[in-house]
Amino acid sequence: MHTLTPESDVFEITDFTTASEWERYVPHPWKLYGGICGIYTSGVWEEKTDEISFADFKFSITHHYLVQESSDKDGKEELVEDALPLPMQDLLCMNNDFPPRAHCLVRWYGLREFVVIAPAANSDAVLSESKCNLLLSSISIGLGNTGCQVPLFVQIHHKWRRMYVGECQGPGVRTDFEMVHLRKVPNQYTHLSGLLDIFKSKIEMILPLYSALVRLQLEYYIDALVGGEVGGLEFGKLPFGACEDPISELHLATTWPHLTEGIIVDNDVYSDLDPIQAPQWSVRVRKADNPQCLLGDFLTEFFKLCRRKESTDEILGRSAFEEDGKEAADISHALSKLTEPAPVPIHKLSVTNMVHSAKKKIRKHRGVDESPLNNEVLNAILLFLFPDAADKLTDGSETRPTSSAGSNPPPECEEYNLFSQFKSAPSDSLTYKLALCLCMINFYHGGVKGVVHLWQEFVLEMRYRWENNYLIPGLASGPPDLRCCLLHQKLQMLNCCIERKKARDEGKKANIADRSPGGSSGDIGKAADHSGGDYQKETDKEKEVGKSWESWSDSEEEFFECLSDTDDLKGNGQENGKKGGSKEGGKEFTNFKPEGRLHQHGKLTLLHPGEPLYIPVTQEPAPMTEDLLEEQSEVLAKLGTSAEGAHLRARMQSACLLSDMESFKAANPGCCLEDFVRWYSPRDYIEEEVVDEKGNVVIKGELSARMKIPSNMWVEAWETAKPVPARRQKRLFDDTREAEKVLHYFAVQKPADLARHLLPCVIHAAVLKVKEEETLEDISSVKKIIKQIISHSSKILRFPNPEDKKLEEIIAQIMSVEAIIARARSLKAKFGIEKCEQEEEKEDLQRFVNCLLEQPEVSVVGAGRGPAGSIIHKLFVNAQRVTIPDELKRSGSADERRLNSGAVADFPPPAGREVILRTTVPRPAPYSKPLPQRMYSVLTKEDFRLAGAFSADTTFF
Repeated sequence: MHTLTPESDVFEITDFTTASEWERYVPHPWKLYGGICGIYTSGVWEEKTDEISFADFKFSITHHYLVQESSDKDGKEELVEDALPLPMQDLLCMNNDFPPRAHCLVRWYGLREFVVIAPAANSDAVLSESKCNLLLSSISIGLGNTGCQVPLFVQIHHKWRRMYVGECQGPGVRTDFEMVHLRKVPNQYTHLSGLLDIFKSKIEMILPLYSALVRLQLEYYIDALVGGEVGGLEFGKLPFGACEDPISELHLATTWPHLTEGIIVDNDVYSDLDPIQAPQWSVRVRKADNPQCLLGDFLTEFFKLCRRKESTDEILGRSAFEEDGKEAADISHALSKLTEPAPVPIHKLSVTNMVHSAKKKIRKHRGVDESPLNNEVLNAILLFLFPDAADKLTDGSETRPTSSAGSNPPPECEEYNLFSQFKSAPSDSLTYKLALCLCMINFYHGGVKGVVHLWQEFVLEMRYRWENNYLIPGLASGPPDLRCCLLHQKLQMLNCCIERKKARDEGKKANIADRSPGGSSGDIGKAADHSGGDYQKETDKEKEVGKSWESWSDSEEEFFECLSDTDDLKGNGQENGKKGGSKEGGKEFTNFKPEGRLHQHGKLTLLHPGEPLYIPVTQEPAPMTEDLLEEQSEVLAKLGTSAEGAHLRARMQSACLLSDMESFKAANPGCCLEDFVRWYSPRDYIEEEVVDEKGNVVIKGELSARMKIPSNMWVEAWETAKPVPARRQKRLFDDTREAEKVLHYFAVQKPADLARHLLPCVIHAAVLKVKEEETLEDISSVKKIIKQIISHSSKILRFPNPEDKKLEEIIAQIMSVEAIIARARSLKAKFGIEKCEQEEEKEDLQRFVNCLLEQPEVSVVGAGRGPAGSIIHKLFVNAQRVTIPDELKRSGSADERRLNSGAVADFPPPAGREVILRTTVPRPAPYSKPLPQRMYSVLTKEDFRLAGAFSADTTFF
């Protein structure tokens, strides 16, 4: 018997049945068992990625597969006992030989599904042969253990080389995927015969029992193409088009799909491969990366202004409005300056004489040649912005110009109303035109200095028009439109001020002309004295209340006469200035004459006197821009929620109500609050039928419940209101002050602020431009992009101060649309679509061009003999003639005769050769099962690659 040895003497036993780290390397995360048959072009490619680790080395594993539609019935029919794995069947399939867009392994092996294992991004490449063999062994064991029939590839060497090795296993069969990559092409492999020799030697093919099927494709390039047009430059219109050809290359692939090795000859001496005789042609275009386009450049450069931080003085050196330093500092000459004659007569202060004032002052501090804008450009812009300047007479008479849309869309059109979505300005407005002019000045005429110069001239013109009562052209009448940008609202506000000032000045002239030397002026004084005596009785009671209402006016300075009474403007002889009113309780004054009547209000009569009720002439509400509304809302919000704060807030908001009450009292002597409510707010006067003491049905009315609330705002305002016509009231809208505020707002604008204000207008104009250009080309994909741009811009520009990143996205979308349209026009010019006389042929070429824009590769109908093929042939012929050296053209008669005789080939040498060789032979022994074999070859000027898939029988070998 054997004696037991001590425990320490027992040798360690290794269990070799346990899977080692090497054997556990290949995972099976996606349950891959092979795909199903289908058509390659019916689906899209998808992929799944995961990470794995092996011996502290990280790999990424990616599953690529083609999504296809197929029925279960088709899949079941293929599951026969002796069927080859689908990847091996794909080696012989010709449906996916040269896919336009797919993974490189798809083009090299024609697969529909495969897995790639590659080093992770932060890991080193697999360079050593031992590591490569280790990975391949692990893959082989993993495929054998799992029964997976999906090919697995390992990426080796550096990633830029795109080197892969792999394996696919099936029942009794195996396919090895091998690859060769060289930078220099051996001479014996530059033609078909040399490639056939490699293929036959690799698979040990025996002739004449088996023959190889050949699919060959030659590629030809044309670069430096010329074609297409660039939009012109004109004030008020954005340019459009590419400054360079947006199509950099045209690639022609001529394919011979089904050849056998004995049909065609292609060796180092002679070749039968004539591209004109190729049965299949396909074309793809290479688009220029970020082609320079005018519209995109305009938008980009204008957007750069938004990021500048310099002020106007910093850009121009000194303020353009600043006088000479010595003259400004010499106070002793102040009085003499006021009394000395004006250097420019008043009658010469027209637009043509005023436009260069800022420029002259700029020249005081720099040379004449350094002026940002020359006279010719400045005059052209100002006449474009202010077309009424040419028609304005020297005596100051003016006819207000009507805004002509010109090429702009009509107001009822959807394109015209885009300004409300973009918060810009109407396309026929002054603001819109100013934005386009500044955009062009920034790009072509002086950059930011030119922009500042034009803006200062614009501000001077605005002040001149305000001081001389000239309305601003290109603006809709009425209050500021809050749907537009703030700058447009400010211009509308200034126009409202000019209208009020102009009406007031003309009214004063009319009043002076209508007055007699000793009549009305004395009556005015008497009426004023009498009215003052009557109101003295109410002074004690109204002292506090009246003061509280009057304190909300803008100022306690001078008295402004507001000429709103149209009767007086017509000169009807009615007396001015007679005041009257009613005491508390409705008592009438004995000597009171109504004033400020507009017209009679239908059949309504005053309740107590029974006289007709007249609608008074009232002051129009003060127009407001959005920034003023925001300021007002902030002031009202600061009053708080207390009762006193609410009361003060109500009074501040009721200035217009008080003015209307005073006008109503002046027009209707003896009226009461009920009369005012019947006209001003009919819903607050409730009428009902009642039976009186005599049994008659009468209509009785009373104020609503909210009007009867104690200390009602309406009641308090009515008691405070005096019978003062609108023309004698303090102005609700101080046009002088508001105009000066607007002009000051314009003067302090920095270039960046100005660009921010006008950027929505520029984007609006760019969208209209691309829509206009798209209608000429009719590209469906562009229409969708334009709709996306409008939707995106509406969301971004609607709010103030949008983010720069989002604005850049909008500009990038517009630039992409411009590039697409430019490419379409370039291709149309190259293929001569407009010159085509036959309508059917013209439509075919148009469809062909549209497909080139939207698809990666397009088949040419009829190959070289079709209409598109013949045009492509001519393009190559013309390109060949251009590339001939000038020396050859200027050479002697022999060379010239050779040139004219057609010695120069129509096509250049092929830039690339792709050859697919496939066959079915038994390997590795003659008695083995015949299996598919495939070799792909690609040959370019600096690259040579062989990708072989060689199958072998693992049962009979």
